[in-house]
Amino acid sequence: MHELAIVEALIEQVGTELDRAEQKGAVKRLEIAVGRLSGVHCDSLRFAFNLLSPGTIAEGAELSIREPSAISRCRQCGTSTEITEMVIDCPLCGSPEIAIEKGRELLLESIDIED
Repeated sequence: MHELAIVEALIEQVGTELDRAEQKGAVKRLEIAVGRLSGVHCDSLRFAFNLLSPGTIAEGAELSIREPSAISRCRQCGTSTEITEMVIDCPLCGSPEIAIEKGRELLLESIDIED
């Protein structure tokens, strides 16, 4: 389960960001974006966070996960389409000339701390 390694890196990143911003308050909430085509399972991520966060800077924090939609853009017809799974052809014209523009992200978007 690579979600354990992701959560370890997330907790480390939170510490780094708080040090960089010279913030010392307790972490109340983390918001992350996990694209639908990222290959990361949100339930596994939550499980890993609950397992690994005790005893860390993120102990007791709420983990909020946003799942942005995936978007493909056809280089042939120019159409942008929301997709739910990886595609190899344009859903509109059938061209294999597509690019996945959104949906693979895995980002720490915000950290809320106590005042």
